[in-house]
Amino acid sequence: QEPELSRLFELADKIRKIAKSKDGLDFLQTILSHKRAVLYFAQPSTRTYLSFNNACQILGIQTSDMRSSGYSSEVKGESLEDTLETMHSYTDMIIMRHVEENIAEKAAWMFNESEKPIPVINAGSGPHEHPTQALLDAYTLHRAFKGKVKNKVIAVIGDIKRGRAVRSLIYMLSNFEGIKFVFLSPPELGLPDDLRQFLGKNSISFEESDNLDKLLRRADVFYYTRIQDEYDKQHESKSIDYSRFWLKKEHLSHMKSEAVILHPLPRRNEIPPEIDGDKRAWYWKQEVNGLWMRAAIIAHVFKEDGYILNYK
Repeated sequence: QEPELSRLFELADKIRKIAKSKDGLDFLQTILSHKRAVLYFAQPSTRTYLSFNNACQILGIQTSDMRSSGYSSEVKGESLEDTLETMHSYTDMIIMRHVEENIAEKAAWMFNESEKPIPVINAGSGPHEHPTQALLDAYTLHRAFKGKVKNKVIAVIGDIKRGRAVRSLIYMLSNFEGIKFVFLSPPELGLPDDLRQFLGKNSISFEESDNLDKLLRRADVFYYTRIQDEYDKQHESKSIDYSRFWLKKEHLSHMKSEAVILHPLPRRNEIPPEIDGDKRAWYWKQEVNGLWMRAAIIAHVFKEDGYILNYK
């Protein structure tokens, strides 16, 4: 809900402010110095892994990592459940990204039934969910629009069918009043039925389009994603033409002056580097916001909100 999100945004702002000074950073690093975390990333990651690892360091958490299931005893035939149980034995928190859907939730249920319940943070679940990305996206919009995220037109452009960041973004922004989505994608990568049903059930306004030019003057947010071809079964994405949706420098003059361009990254050709210098290009700020939001999430999970917010 929006009040809870506002509290989390406030916490992220406070952590980033405290961390600007050595005294403040020294304070933050005492908060969870008695905790350990495992970063289990069985899928490739740059930003999510680095931001979580650095967020842990800011809060004093000692980390160990496993960057691929190929480095665990899973290659010897160990079940994923036994691998998770081993991590559970050595740590106070698991941050995990995995190709298997819902495995983070499964792990959380496993540990909740144990004598040592520990938190599990979902850092990406197959093509299904990426909740911390959605939180940092909402935090970025909160900062870009100075807290006024309501009543915005959100253009979501790219692989809507398989984009876990897109899916989680839709769920997240449904907490704000008056949001309207416009989805632009090749027909093969359009809005899946379950998201269509979610939007309808929750009376969230949306439309589907194949015309970027008509949307340029309307949208407040342009949320781009790449084609998620890692989920191809037979390289079918190679035959899909995405180029007509790419953002070009000549489009900028037709966009609102206060519009925001986002991308969860990595990007390919959908946003060229020549747009990076435009004041509406927020994707590198979005990346940095991931560090502070993930630090806030960890602090919140360990119930340290009040301690941090009361720091003078």
